[in-house]
Amino acid sequence: MGRTQAVAGLIAVVLLAGCGKSGGIVVGSKDFTEQTILGEIVAQHLERRLSVKVDRKPHLGGTLLAHKALVAGQIDVYPEYSGTALTEVLKLPASRDVAAVEAQVRAEYRSRWNIEWMPPLGFNNTFAMVIQSGYETLSQAAARPKGWRLGVGYEFLTRADGLPGLLETYHLPLDGTPRSMNLGLLYQALKQNQVDMVAGNSTDGLIAAMGLTALRDDKNYFPPYAAALVVRRAIPHLQEALAELSGKISTEAMRKMNYEVDGKHRPVRDVAKEFLQSGP
Repeated sequence: MGRTQAVAGLIAVVLLAGCGKSGGIVVGSKDFTEQTILGEIVAQHLERRLSVKVDRKPHLGGTLLAHKALVAGQIDVYPEYSGTALTEVLKLPASRDVAAVEAQVRAEYRSRWNIEWMPPLGFNNTFAMVIQSGYETLSQAAARPKGWRLGVGYEFLTRADGLPGLLETYHLPLDGTPRSMNLGLLYQALKQNQVDMVAGNSTDGLIAAMGLTALRDDKNYFPPYAAALVVRRAIPHLQEALAELSGKISTEAMRKMNYEVDGKHRPVRDVAKEFLQSGP
């Protein structure tokens, strides 16, 4: 583990240690823009719907930190993705069957931790391998004679649905060791030619805004990543209120909100409020 990863891990541990409950509902989220927006949408919706105190615990770090906080009762709900839950949390083989993945994840979360996997929010945020231009599919990119200088988030390097399987499926030629960095820095690094391919997310608003190209996964390597809320089942009326958000956030809406924050640098609270006022 490099110095950057070690520091990131230490910060995450400190955040989790300080993630105690303070009497209200606690909404958590992982450490990237989309998660922060979703967490704020959930918090504002619960405040309006249940008239309760809601504490925000954003920037919890990676998947396993957020999951541990939920299981420990330090948060009550956070957004997660079906493919991530299947492979990273449950350590089960990846599958490309959307309905089967959702059913399996829901059953396992109930039986293992008494946690409810809510119906999907309405969008699928799969990984997206992004370049500036020149190719349309991952297979085409794999035929490039020159190796790719790759930039990735910390988790992508070792995830079962991340880099190892991607390289095995497509045999992408690499130029040196992939550079791991904060997800918020990936596209700037690409535009500044520090790297020439990055592992982003399909709902990132900056892809289109910056004139970048998301390569099509023509061999269907990446499993489904349907966004959903995971929630502790012990709190009365919480699931009922959260169910009102299911199916209400389209891919287009999520991409637009991500761009409002990342591209226009608007406050997350304002973007979430506008979304809720528009319908849900």
